[in-house]
Amino acid sequence: MSEIADLILFNGKMTTLDRTNPTAEAVAVRGGVIVFAGPTNDAMRLAGTTTKIIDVGGRRVIPGLIDSHMHIIRGGLNYNMELRWDGVRSLADAMEMLKRQVAVTPAPQWVRVVGGFTEHQFAEKRLPTLEEINAVSPDTPVFILHLYDRALLNAAALRVVGYTKDTPDPPAGEIVRDANGNPTGLLVAKPNATILYATLARGPKLPPEYQKNSTRHFMREVNRLGVTSVIDAGGGFQNYPEDYSVIEELHREGNLTVRIAYNLFTQKPKAELADFAGWSKSVTPGQGDDLYRHNGAGEMLVYSAADFEDFQVARPDLPGAMEGDLEPVVRLLAENRWPFRLHATYDETISRALDVFEKVDSDVPLKGLNWFFDHAETITDRNIDRIAALGGGIAVQHRMAFQGEYFVDRYGAKAAERTPPIRRMMEAGIPVGAGTDATRVASYNPWVSLSWLVTGRTLGGLSLYPPANRLDREDALRLWTEANTWFSSEPGKKGQIKDGQLADLVVLSDDYFSVSEDRIQDITSVLTLLGGKAVHGDGAFRDLAPPLPPAMPDWSPVRTFGGYQPRKADSAQKYAFAAACGCAKACGVHGHAHAGAWGANVPVGDQQGFFGALGCACWAF
Repeated sequence: MSEIADLILFNGKMTTLDRTNPTAEAVAVRGGVIVFAGPTNDAMRLAGTTTKIIDVGGRRVIPGLIDSHMHIIRGGLNYNMELRWDGVRSLADAMEMLKRQVAVTPAPQWVRVVGGFTEHQFAEKRLPTLEEINAVSPDTPVFILHLYDRALLNAAALRVVGYTKDTPDPPAGEIVRDANGNPTGLLVAKPNATILYATLARGPKLPPEYQKNSTRHFMREVNRLGVTSVIDAGGGFQNYPEDYSVIEELHREGNLTVRIAYNLFTQKPKAELADFAGWSKSVTPGQGDDLYRHNGAGEMLVYSAADFEDFQVARPDLPGAMEGDLEPVVRLLAENRWPFRLHATYDETISRALDVFEKVDSDVPLKGLNWFFDHAETITDRNIDRIAALGGGIAVQHRMAFQGEYFVDRYGAKAAERTPPIRRMMEAGIPVGAGTDATRVASYNPWVSLSWLVTGRTLGGLSLYPPANRLDREDALRLWTEANTWFSSEPGKKGQIKDGQLADLVVLSDDYFSVSEDRIQDITSVLTLLGGKAVHGDGAFRDLAPPLPPAMPDWSPVRTFGGYQPRKADSAQKYAFAAACGCAKACGVHGHAHAGAWGANVPVGDQQGFFGALGCACWAF
């Protein structure tokens, strides 16, 4: 307490998550570390002539949020190219965004909507039709990815990727065709999403300098939502070390605004053991620093062990060779003391993986490795207890907030009540953490996850969970902060507002503990600090964070639309009209054709205009 602080925040409602000191009015920071949290008068004793003092105006302050499962490295390379429908609440708005982006996207670039949304979040409760997409963009390629289940390509995109009548369907995927055998533009995962990702990979890429700019903008976007740390789960078409050069260069230059612990994801079916054997000679878990460090293996360990959470199709059966493929990889990782994570949606997958883990554990103990399963939507009590016995954990994501309706349609509302059984996991005493699995399925917005954990509802408003499987707001916040430090082997280093921890702090736009449940998903940050330095500021705090260079290229959707789209206070009436109209087909009342409206130069989304005032602008066409 005798040294001068670099920074003091005061006049706040600080949720410290430190059980010995649960609340504070002020926090002091020195050298990137918290040195005091408590009464304002005591904090001010650390103030000197060089101390920056910030009045947070009575706002709620929390530890920086930690996403235990995001694909931020891959997502950053592509963020500036993507039109995000995350948060958009009507298909009308989404299609207007698409139309505006088509108008400014030069050849040979594509317009891409790559995950982060569900048709159920739209008032219309549907996806656009291929006819509507082609009307909006007859010449510019358009690729729209919806969850893991399908991609919509307009005719221009089909021409560019070269899919024709003679193109065979790939394994576990379908190119949907018309009566004459020609591709329609609909690609379906059955159930493997490889066809979706492989098609997306055919599109143009940004040059390295633009990828750096894109990654900086994506990091600033998650900073805007209060995220200060991410555990990166690797990803398809993301090999190490080739595809990590951009993030590593940003780290060397001091331009990371998110702490990243990265896992290595095998890229070579049937050569997974060679991948991990090679990597184990070049990098070790924990190698790096507090901003950028290696975290172990996964989420893909072997391709034969991967299931897919497309709840619109039946659960896939894993091949009989799975155990034989998985065991040598897990044994290698255990012998080299590498933490690992494994993607597993279904209990059946988890059961078979645990058979392998228990066999390896009998020779090489797994306890102390901080290994865990990702997802685990249908896990049973028996397998939760088996994980506990082996010293493992479970990282859960809010994928059911995007796909819950599909799960209920296939398996029923009763089965959906424990998808996943988070409270039961916590009662078993195993480490449980939360994340998003962004960007290609669910959105990267942590407040959607926190809303889901607390309310048990999907983005479409479907109530999935009984009270027994929901969390109170503090427990949910703990899963997004201190609990997630176990998954990167960093307990005690961050996740709380506590003396000695990293000064990662977030000042909230609204009080998480007092806003209505429905408004949790709308919270953002007005000030985000990483190591005591501002990496995002809004409103009165805007000038505290250094500005970013404009998004590159100049046609980037980020320049026009930003990222996650906030709900509009004046849109309730428009959404009600859209829902009432139905819009999945030509309207029986007005007889309008939506494709013509999207392609026409009329103010279809203008609530103030004559047609908008009638609730539907396209009936006249």
